[in-house]
Amino acid sequence: MSLDKLATELDETARQTAEMIYKINESLEVLMDTSIDCQTARDTAVQQMIVALQAQDRIQQRSDNIARAARVMAKVIGEVADSLEHEDVWAGLTLDELRKPGLHAVAARAEPDDVELF
Repeated sequence: MSLDKLATELDETARQTAEMIYKINESLEVLMDTSIDCQTARDTAVQQMIVALQAQDRIQQRSDNIARAARVMAKVIGEVADSLEHEDVWAGLTLDELRKPGLHAVAARAEPDDVELF
């Protein structure tokens, strides 16, 4: 897997995540629609959310496989991947969690009920 393929797979994973969130938003719109009977709205929204959340398993599998591929590629590349030039790539990113070493994987340390809105 080339780095270009890795980037393409990450783009697809982001697209699938956005689609999942879009579908959850659709179910929230159903819940907020006052023209729909409450029970009907709940039933419809629950079904929509179940379908949307089924994508999470696929996204998790994709993410795990992409991470595995990246680790293998890092071993193959060896010392080149650890060079200062590659550190500059990370430093040039806009998302602090990726750019700043102290914030690495901060989302994994957040409380599960914390909501972070951008």
